Amino acid sequence: MKSGAELFKLAVAWDWELDRDFVDCLEREAISKGKTFYSISHHNIDETLARLKDGEIQFGSFLDRASDADAKFLPIVRWLQKSNTTSINPPEKLNAAIDKATMHLEFLSKGIDVPFTIIISPYNKRKELELSLSDLAHLGRPFIIKPANTTGGGTGVILGAETLKDVIETRQHHRNDKYLLQERVVPDYLGGTKAWFRVFSVFGTTIPCWWDDTTHIYRKLTDDERVEYNLSPLLSMTKKIFEVCGLEFFSTEIVRTKEGMFVAVDYVNEICDMRLQSQHPDGVPDEVVHQICRRIAEEVD
Repeated sequence: MKSGAELFKLAVAWDWELDRDFVDCLEREAISKGKTFYSISHHNIDETLARLKDGEIQFGSFLDRASDADAKFLPIVRWLQKSNTTSINPPEKLNAAIDKATMHLEFLSKGIDVPFTIIISPYNKRKELELSLSDLAHLGRPFIIKPANTTGGGTGVILGAETLKDVIETRQHHRNDKYLLQERVVPDYLGGTKAWFRVFSVFGTTIPCWWDDTTHIYRKLTDDERVEYNLSPLLSMTKKIFEVCGLEFFSTEIVRTKEGMFVAVDYVNEICDMRLQSQHPDGVPDEVVHQICRRIAEEVD
């Protein structure tokens, strides 16, 4: 690395146009704290890699929101892995966190309640289905089928599965992936609102939101509501999940049932949709996005 390289405290790679407001917010928060910021998108991938290799620039911390969707960003990611750059959600932790089968077993071992689940082998590893009708009966009907590693926006997830035939057909869609068969968890209603929550975790700070799994509409949980409805387990449970997955920034879905149980129904979402609610009805409340950006800006160095 050449001496005198320009250091940017925080760099973000992004490829989704609707990430622009989030990236702009991150930049404002970083600058407000006296920390330099660098944005990597389609227009400057090659230029950025060249400048990194020439030692013109270096990054303190790096947030990758692009390479999972666009391989053009991978050379930058690989270069930064070899440097002294700190990765937010580093690849070695991501690989375990995005595997729902791995997280399911880890959650169980840590006493985190999860839906009754049957994990089945990839089709290409074992074509015969190791599942009996009696096993299927334990799931109830309808049940959920989801691939262990295919993530993002519910890709590959079947919410209304009913039969063994559904399982046989669905597991052939992603033949190299394990599948989870899960019971449907029925939420309670609190003050007329479905007790379904999406909780964000950013550098150990926990931000719970009401979230509707049907409409995808958010509302930030207030401190008064947390006390009134005895929802503090949302915080302690998310902190346990943080300890399990080790990611600096993620969200999780937790349901409170009529029996008063708190059940993690979607374990670790490692690339959170950060569209602002002021711009998109099903986006994240603006104050939550700003709080997340502040925490990231505070932590990078």
